[in-house]
Amino acid sequence: MKKLIICIGLLFFALQAQTQKPFKVVATASMIADMAENISGGLVDVETIVPIGGDPHIYEPTPSDAALVASADLILMNGLTFEGWLKELIENSGTSAKSILVTEGIAPIQSTQYENASDPHAWMAANNGIVYIDNITKALMELDPENAKSYEFNFKMYKQQLTDMDIYIQKEISKIPEERRVLITSHDAFQYFGRRYGVRLESVLGTSTDADVQTSDIIRLNKVIKESGVPAVFIESTINPKLLNQIAKDNNVKIGGKLFSDSIGDKGSEAPTYLDMLKHNTDAIVAALSGNKDESSLEENLASDESKDWLIWLAIGILFIGAFFWVLKNVKV
Repeated sequence: MKKLIICIGLLFFALQAQTQKPFKVVATASMIADMAENISGGLVDVETIVPIGGDPHIYEPTPSDAALVASADLILMNGLTFEGWLKELIENSGTSAKSILVTEGIAPIQSTQYENASDPHAWMAANNGIVYIDNITKALMELDPENAKSYEFNFKMYKQQLTDMDIYIQKEISKIPEERRVLITSHDAFQYFGRRYGVRLESVLGTSTDADVQTSDIIRLNKVIKESGVPAVFIESTINPKLLNQIAKDNNVKIGGKLFSDSIGDKGSEAPTYLDMLKHNTDAIVAALSGNKDESSLEENLASDESKDWLIWLAIGILFIGAFFWVLKNVKV
């Protein structure tokens, strides 16, 4: 009888363990969620408030977001004025989840326009990404100490990948002629990238997309393009490219590519993960800024000339064949 009771008790606890829901971790943005998924290794459920492709600067939370936050066991936020809507969302949700600032320990770049405002885009430098995942790992270990060793192991593996990426970016950027290391984008999201890897940053908008474009900004960018001789400007995945396209056209430069800044891409994109985001951005920047406008024009002209030559030879061949059959048909044997 005693053995039967023990067996029933063991079965009960086994079933309880199987039905126990994993902890829910809610991240404010997609790149933070991707970091958390890498550290957690599937041991917790990770969800994000702002969907992939969304702009966290101007995001407007929905009732479903409040329900999501209410159900969270842990909230991961970037801070540094990135999620201006988050405080109100947390208060309205009534959640008891602990909020963690994943940028803790990063020296913020202060805004030159607004007092007490910081540039939130710290994740754009791979070495800062290591600080992010360190904070995420500590938070997960506190939330779920039973799996602490797994989180620590995943952190070490991921840290090595980010360290390798940091070295890769430095090496690739060094391929760009120093005078051409000028990155022109839609909004000022690459200051940490520029400071880490030696690139000058210029943009239409400031650190937030929630601003109006000024005529003075357009004039400034036109001047920068003319003086630096950069061959390309870059659009961003979460911002309407219309203005950058016009600037490129007016200055006879090309669009160097689409960069991912405030969101990773979806599964079918060039940047479905945070690491992919860093690599794709770097590769696009290096490929576009390593050349120049004259070289681009020369390549286009050469391609055009080759195309014309091919058409000429094709026409000669057709005429030759036509003449051959005409002769066969009309010459009497």
